[in-house]
Amino acid sequence: MSADAIAWRVNAERWRTLWPGVYLASSGEPSREATLWAAMRSAGAGAALSHQTAAELFKLADEPSSLIHITIPESRRVRAGAGIVVHRSSRLAGAVHPTLLPPRTRIEETVLDLARQAAEFDAAFNVACAACQRGLTKPEFLAAAMVERKKMRWRAELREALGEVGSGVHSMLEYRYLHLVERPHRLPTAERQARVAISAGNRYLDNLYDGYRLCVELDGLQTHQEERRWQDQRRVNAIAVRGILTLRYGWNDVNNSPCQTAGEIAALLNRQGWPGTVRRCAPACTAQAVQARYRGISRADRPA
Repeated sequence: MSADAIAWRVNAERWRTLWPGVYLASSGEPSREATLWAAMRSAGAGAALSHQTAAELFKLADEPSSLIHITIPESRRVRAGAGIVVHRSSRLAGAVHPTLLPPRTRIEETVLDLARQAAEFDAAFNVACAACQRGLTKPEFLAAAMVERKKMRWRAELREALGEVGSGVHSMLEYRYLHLVERPHRLPTAERQARVAISAGNRYLDNLYDGYRLCVELDGLQTHQEERRWQDQRRVNAIAVRGILTLRYGWNDVNNSPCQTAGEIAALLNRQGWPGTVRRCAPACTAQAVQARYRGISRADRPA
């Protein structure tokens, strides 16, 4: 089609110009899918949607990305149109999903692209954890994809974290509990996401010290809606009927007061039959003092 023929259709508002050289063959608003296709076409041969835009297509992101991210072969150069971010990769051919349309990077590549962009490890962990939680990939697949990359930000930290995700850690708060509370203070090892059968069905507990009938639940939300609060309370009550005690902790308890938290858990574990003593994680650690204080209270409560 000649340039004049295209210009006539655009001027007559039969077509719309989306990006230079890319047109919508109607006068209406383009759908999201059409917009993504058009952005990719504007980047030329071999382009694929990637990063936040690929995450959107995989339902890894809950909202559409404001900018459209596209990766092209490293050998090419293009001028990005308005609203488009262009990345370049030397290994794009192997990173693109073989069948899905519009063309996009594989889920593992998408996760690692986002992790590499993360300014803090928490953000890198959260995207990897979310991909596994939503059943989009598995920790071992992400670990294998990391091996293929010569450069990878947060490589060592993610390699360790993926092992924890594989063993049942489902959030950054659970990861921090493991690394700030349980392990540094040498508490017993809890079973992660332990399944417990109750009358209303199965319940999954964040951390179950099964031999001592103690559950530690972690709540990453700052506030609870009323319905959620009562759901949690009913859950705790149902677990209590099984003879399992429950302690609940939030971000502040784990991040800012891990020693206090460890001491409290240790004291209740002692009351449930654990013979151990917490280890001090640092010279200023208060976990042993807290454990001793609570252990003394529990003894004072016992009948003569």
